[in-house]
Amino acid sequence: MITGPVFATFTDAYLAVLGEIHHRHSYSTATRGKTAIETPNVSFTIVDPVARTPYLATRRANVVFNHAEALWYLAGRDDVDMIAHYARRLRALSTDGKTLTGTAYGPRLFRPSDPDGRSQFDRVLTLLRNDPDTKRAAMLLMRPDELADPGNRDVACTLALQFMLRAGKLHMSGYMRGNDAFLGLLGDTFAFTFIQEFAARLLGVEVGTYAHHVGSMHINTLNIPLVEHILSEQPAHAFPHQAMPAGTTWADLHVVLDWEERLRSNQDTFSPDRVDLDTYWQEVIALFEVHRQIAHYPGRPVTAAALALLRPGHRWLVEQRWPTRVPAAVSP
Repeated sequence: MITGPVFATFTDAYLAVLGEIHHRHSYSTATRGKTAIETPNVSFTIVDPVARTPYLATRRANVVFNHAEALWYLAGRDDVDMIAHYARRLRALSTDGKTLTGTAYGPRLFRPSDPDGRSQFDRVLTLLRNDPDTKRAAMLLMRPDELADPGNRDVACTLALQFMLRAGKLHMSGYMRGNDAFLGLLGDTFAFTFIQEFAARLLGVEVGTYAHHVGSMHINTLNIPLVEHILSEQPAHAFPHQAMPAGTTWADLHVVLDWEERLRSNQDTFSPDRVDLDTYWQEVIALFEVHRQIAHYPGRPVTAAALALLRPGHRWLVEQRWPTRVPAAVSP
């Protein structure tokens, strides 16, 4: 075979990549104040991109941030305030304290642009509808001018995303110049496959495979002990993965985004009876309700009513991420 390894789920791919870099890396690098171990030219394919969340206790994945980042992209936003609410470290990348550039993929993918007033995303979906076998459904992210300033802290890590519609399934490939295997790989794969699944729903086709190609796959030296713990862990949980409902539209996302903003600013509280959305999206909004309580009421436990709105896998991830905020008495 001339293609890379194929994995059933992202968890399988994630553990394999971490193990490969940790045990058989090619180089040790030092750049921009960080030392790392690195393997160049890493590729893999995931058969089921909907299974995008790893349930690993040591990793303590922030599933709220993962959803927020995907929605931040889809909304075409570049503001620091929304995304840094869920990951404070991103504020350090902003040069003006208000916006992000390279990290903000949303404007490049989803904002209308010249010459036709459509976004890259809209153009490739139109192309796929008119020419299902096309090889041109690619969206570019990194820009040449990002390298003009050697001191630029926020250069896009992703080069391009490409859709291919084959045999009634929408496949996707992500191409990255560099990827932090411990930290960034999880978030990037989550967001890209979320976009892939949304595109498939808009096209009315099935979700195909997701392929990930990286020039420099690396682990920062300071994260090696955590990686060793993850690799020694036996994943004990296999929660079912929920697929985005058929018929999902931009209108559904706008409702979710409206709720995210109201909860982030602590202007409202969420209950499912207040939205006319599929349970899938209600459970996404419920994540932001749980985070609202964590962010705005330090020291208080998250209410049992809010936790009851989460799907089991999300509930488990929240417990791992914020163990002091989730009452043990209500753990499943």
